Amino acid sequence: MNRKVKNTLGLVGLLILILVIGGAYIFIYQRGTLKTDQQKLTTLKANHYNTGQLTIQYNGLLKKASVLDSVLAKRKFNIPQNLSSISFFNFVNNISADFSENTQTDVDFVDQKPDKEFFYYEYKINGGGDYNDLFQLIYAIEQSKELKKIKNVTLSNYLTTSKDGTPNFLVSFTIIVDVYFSINNRFSTAEFVENDLTAKPIYDVFYPLIRNQIPPNIDNLLDVQGAKLLALIPEGAFIADSKGNTYLLWEGQQVYLGYLTKIDYDHNTVSFILNKGGIIEKVDLSLEKEGTNKKKH
Repeated sequence: MNRKVKNTLGLVGLLILILVIGGAYIFIYQRGTLKTDQQKLTTLKANHYNTGQLTIQYNGLLKKASVLDSVLAKRKFNIPQNLSSISFFNFVNNISADFSENTQTDVDFVDQKPDKEFFYYEYKINGGGDYNDLFQLIYAIEQSKELKKIKNVTLSNYLTTSKDGTPNFLVSFTIIVDVYFSINNRFSTAEFVENDLTAKPIYDVFYPLIRNQIPPNIDNLLDVQGAKLLALIPEGAFIADSKGNTYLLWEGQQVYLGYLTKIDYDHNTVSFILNKGGIIEKVDLSLEKEGTNKKKH
């Protein structure tokens, strides 16, 4: 066998070896990979949607979502999703920003507890101050869009005195509040809009009807106690207090603890209504006799 035949047979053998190795690689090694890719391709073809159809479906779902969101927005209360425990501190700070200087609040986080399918944070608010500030705080908590419930309230009254001697009748309070939240967004809106939390002032039920404390005369108004009617003129009445200070007053003008209610030119008298710590007193001053210049009723 000559050299040319040997080379030819070698090449044929090498080709057969390459074909055997290639066939083994394709039909044995890549068979599983091809099968997996074929399954993926079949799945993609089965789930293939037209772009126009997808847009129509998206717009329909978006419209339904907007309707559901508007329904939730019209509800008085919502329950937010995964609410931060810090949010209630910010809520109280915002509400108390306009309180008087007499009112102070302190918020403490107590615990997190479940309530059926919801959860809530529990807080304790301690403080004291003006009754209407307290009412504003309670109103804001109860009327807030994000559901909050006052569980317990403890109240008591106390008295402080300002630097100028004015008595302040205040209320100390302890409030237990539960702030609700959910682990999903089924009960909350896409855009949060707070309710109107403005409360109108109401009568202070803790303000005493009869008071031992009387505010000082810081505006230097006429003190009717010991005053004398000096003269009546068309513009009003000349009145002197016990210290000799003279005032020209007219009907409706304010005096210390009250008002001048009437000037009677026919009987040469003037009348006052005074509020002395809750006790209403009418005082008349007359020009007739110095000894009977002042009458109380």
